[in-house]
Amino acid sequence: MTVGSEMSLGSKIAWDDTVLPFQLDASDMRGRVVRLDSALDGILKQHNYPPQVEALVAEMALLTAMIGQTMKLRWKLSLQVQSKGPVRMIATDYYAPEAEGEPARIRAYASYDADRLTPGAPFDQVGEGYFAVMINQGEGTKPYQGIAALDGESLAACAGAYFAQSEQLPTTFTLTYGKSSGPGVAEHWRAGGVMLQHMPKASPFVASDAAGNGATLQAADLVDGETEENWNRVNTLLNTVEELELIGPSITPTELLLRLFHEEAPRVYEAQTVHFGCTCSEERVRQSLSIYSAKDIATMTTEEGRVTADCQFCSAHYDLDPKTVGFEAETAAGD
Repeated sequence: MTVGSEMSLGSKIAWDDTVLPFQLDASDMRGRVVRLDSALDGILKQHNYPPQVEALVAEMALLTAMIGQTMKLRWKLSLQVQSKGPVRMIATDYYAPEAEGEPARIRAYASYDADRLTPGAPFDQVGEGYFAVMINQGEGTKPYQGIAALDGESLAACAGAYFAQSEQLPTTFTLTYGKSSGPGVAEHWRAGGVMLQHMPKASPFVASDAAGNGATLQAADLVDGETEENWNRVNTLLNTVEELELIGPSITPTELLLRLFHEEAPRVYEAQTVHFGCTCSEERVRQSLSIYSAKDIATMTTEEGRVTADCQFCSAHYDLDPKTVGFEAETAAGD
């Protein structure tokens, strides 16, 4: 696989906004290297989040890109955090490409109580709750859903616990993210990370929900013997990675894999491009309102005589004539 060279200062780098899947043949592991730049900027610029909330949304976007890369064409992955803490919810969607060669799309948003935020670490803003994974395979199929407790020191740890508990797949994430700036370059978000997963033979990526009671399972609970030796060795190598290696402009994802795992016989596959993208539209808003009667629509009508809706993901604003919405609409849109 050939990766393009670094572009001029301030320009997009060839491997930004990509997820590179790989396999470590010597240790029977698979993983993904992700780099997000414009896609993450697109997500975060839609809202004026406080720094702690921005960091949590950035982390969730990274996790979503990594996990979503395994989705088949036209599938949708959603990750969600529901919490009793100051950050009540974080929701992300990953839309797999419609066709081979097209980019995937990702979006995210958070809801929070600003007056309850504390000066602590980002994960301190998340209280008791759960981490959920939902997969929609399209019309005519039953959506999959699995959950795990918000237990650990980061959202990445919660995602790892989800895979251990619900999927029986040892999984770990190493992530970094933040704002980057330099001479002649506007401040912008950059993020990067590596996901490692030990794949049991004859085990599908999405297994049945096997969550049990008691203490939360961790990746280390699922490995023993040679598998444990491989898992510990590869994770020791991963722990040597530096932040600049994950997000810096000089090291390609393939070079990073060789630096970390050259003795594990790394093999890479085609990278998946990821863009920020929202699926909201006026037509979708009208469809969502089509179940309401004229009486219901009246309760939603503003003092100015309009029905309005805002997209939580991209902040798009929709302003509709109440006579044109609902199943008792008097006129069609545009009349």
